[in-house]
Amino acid sequence: MNDTLTSDVIGQRVEVNGEHATVRFYGTVPPVAGLWLGVEWDNPERGKHDGSHEGTRYFQCRHPTGGSFIRPHKANFGVDFLTALRKRYMLEDGPEEDDREQIVTIGNRPVKTIGFNSVLKKQSQLSNLQEISLRGCTVSCAGDKGSIAQACPHIRDVDLSKNLLSAWDEVTDIADQLRYLEVLNLRENKLRFPPGSSSPPRKFSALKVLVLSQTGVTWAEVLSCAAGWPALQELYLESNDISISERPVDVLQMVKLLDLSSNQLIDENQLLLIADLPRLEHLILSDTGLSSLHFPDAGVGCKTSMFPSLQHLVVNDNGISQWSFINELDKLQSLHSLSCLRNPLTEGNRAETLQFIIARVGQLRTLNRCQILPEERRGAELDYRKAFGNEWKKAGGHQDPDKNWPHEEFLAAHPRYRSLCLKYGAPEDGELKTQQAFLLRNQLLTLQIKCPHRLDQKVLEKQLPESMTIQKVKGLLSRLLKVPVSDLLLSYESPKMPGREIELENDQQSLQFHSVENGDCLLVRW
Repeated sequence: MNDTLTSDVIGQRVEVNGEHATVRFYGTVPPVAGLWLGVEWDNPERGKHDGSHEGTRYFQCRHPTGGSFIRPHKANFGVDFLTALRKRYMLEDGPEEDDREQIVTIGNRPVKTIGFNSVLKKQSQLSNLQEISLRGCTVSCAGDKGSIAQACPHIRDVDLSKNLLSAWDEVTDIADQLRYLEVLNLRENKLRFPPGSSSPPRKFSALKVLVLSQTGVTWAEVLSCAAGWPALQELYLESNDISISERPVDVLQMVKLLDLSSNQLIDENQLLLIADLPRLEHLILSDTGLSSLHFPDAGVGCKTSMFPSLQHLVVNDNGISQWSFINELDKLQSLHSLSCLRNPLTEGNRAETLQFIIARVGQLRTLNRCQILPEERRGAELDYRKAFGNEWKKAGGHQDPDKNWPHEEFLAAHPRYRSLCLKYGAPEDGELKTQQAFLLRNQLLTLQIKCPHRLDQKVLEKQLPESMTIQKVKGLLSRLLKVPVSDLLLSYESPKMPGREIELENDQQSLQFHSVENGDCLLVRW
């Protein structure tokens, strides 16, 4: 880049020795002669000042060390889309093996050409491209009008992340020429978006996936442009300091996935503004500082009409510390997958916390990306029912289902408890006795042992520690029955669930983990 620039460079993106920056100033900086660019670095540690020099302010920076002055010739202002594409896919003009003189017929006239096969080959390669990645290729503009549509009209998936695009209009100049474009990644391009106006936004008629993470976009700008994304299904808005300021009316109605992670200004009241998106299935809210949640339209034990299609929720790395947050999730009609890693609530006794989450959200099928097996849910719900049984009883709980109405404070803290009593029966007094720690007799289970396929085998009765693993149980039975461990298959029946048999599949887990209780019957087959 030479030193003959105009004031149009203000706001443009540049690359300098591998670092990206935005031009904030162009002019002289006395007493040093010549022209300078004042740039604000993406990485504020790269700069030296905040846009001031010897007491004079030339431009503004968000960070005290975010700015520098550089000579214009040291700044790379980028290349157009096709130049980057040809370079990235080794399609630059240059000598080829078949660049020799040839005679071809165009119309009825013979024409002498050089390198004609090479040109046809390159055009064919560009025309056939459907998925391209130009990440970090210093793309700054579309280039000549219509050139992209002519050269590579079939592109469907474009990665333009970490380039030098500086304005949304530059993006639309590219996208307008790609009529089949379905996926567009613009991550780490610092973009200026057009102000809201009465003019309709330019259309991305086929676009299904749009990544605007780390672009500086605001929520108002998203809604202003969203009318141009009628088919959009996935929208990624990570790390933009977004605050949801208004409801999306007649836009984003087809969106199934919305990523709002690492936007620290989002709270529960803002979430209610997007709660009516009809097709939203996957919501990512990691690292937003979220700590509370409440659906005002649904009382204890009821389902909310909000987020009607939400199936997957990610709330990792937040400030969730109260069980009331988890209780509210049970109100969601369609939720079956939750990830809530690295929250204050999940610190400490991790196994117990996971059990309580499973018990409190009845429709969950996946927790922290692990499938919840039927026996795991049963065990979690039974343990939860026991853990709060004394509290339930003190609150007015009753063995008779028709009289089992504990006071409102208990129901607010444990909204699923009554339904668990209906499912498994109300906890009995014997279950609620406080166990004395370290006394083996209080940890023994009296179990019957039957062999359904061996009618001549007597029913045995054994007392086994609830902490005994299934593998050790098999070892014991192997010695008693004179059968190799590898041949044994175990399951159990509970009087509380007549007619149902539950397999003991995980050899490394304990009887307690599988919710085997005093009086249950082990079934042994080989």
